[in-house]
Amino acid sequence: MRLIPLPGFGRRRFTSLSPEEILALAIASEEEDARIYRVYARRLRESYPATARLFETMAEAEDEHRRRLIELYRSRYGGLILPIRREHVADFYARRPVWLVENLGLDRIRAEALAMEREAEAFYRAAAERTTDAEARKLLGDLAAEEARHEADVEAMAEELARSGAASEERLAARRQLVLTWVQPGLAGLMDGSVSTLAPIFATAFATQNPWTTFLVGLSASVGAGISMGFTEAAHDDGKLSGRGAPWKRGLASGVMTALGGLGHALPYLIPHFWTATALAVAIVFVELWAIAWIQNRYMETPMGRAVFQVVLGGGLVLAAGILIGSG
Repeated sequence: MRLIPLPGFGRRRFTSLSPEEILALAIASEEEDARIYRVYARRLRESYPATARLFETMAEAEDEHRRRLIELYRSRYGGLILPIRREHVADFYARRPVWLVENLGLDRIRAEALAMEREAEAFYRAAAERTTDAEARKLLGDLAAEEARHEADVEAMAEELARSGAASEERLAARRQLVLTWVQPGLAGLMDGSVSTLAPIFATAFATQNPWTTFLVGLSASVGAGISMGFTEAAHDDGKLSGRGAPWKRGLASGVMTALGGLGHALPYLIPHFWTATALAVAIVFVELWAIAWIQNRYMETPMGRAVFQVVLGGGLVLAAGILIGSG
């Protein structure tokens, strides 16, 4: 069992719990796990219906476990269940906040479900070892075996999805969501930051031949463009109808990548020697432009020739314009 050490202020140790407290803890744990699985199912239902159905089934199984535990508890200790939960036990395993997991990828959610079942199995085995009541020991052992079967069910589900083709559909949906929420806004920001700052940075560089002044112009242009692009993308739509994801995610991707795109060729001007800084900045510009072309080809399925023509040639023209203006 994976035990997460927590500060022990006012908390009991697992080894100090009575049989009644162990049963009450098991009931509360099953209730929480069922709720977590239903949250996962709701989160995945629209895009990954096959996996959502699995989590619904797992939630129903946790409900059945809880019912059986409550029946045993009532027969032994009466109808009032002790209010004890995971957080009351210092060395008991903890569940990660569901909001940390539900926004992650499909594979990460499946991995979390597997970890939950393994932890539950280990808990029931440890609880059974500490129980002398024959009926309670039998139930806890049975639940440990069922949790082990749930682990196998999750793994078998992944294999079945792969055979049926549903996994491929889910992976395509996950890839599409990644592109819409992160790659597309980030790519737009990277292109804007890399290309739109070329002219002002290199015009300033060749007009002043002062690296520090050039750096300040590049820094202000990059940060300003990042803030502008971030807010523009976030305000574009709420993502509910377009399916493009949360506005804050798209705004963050666009804003950060815009700023990075401009800073890439502004940072070399921290070097005090003008021509050394300019040579490095020009080299970084072409690396940036080729990287943008590769991302377009990799994620947006733009033919490489077209991507190179659009990005590298276009960026090169903007770079040349900035140099000519600054030299004139």
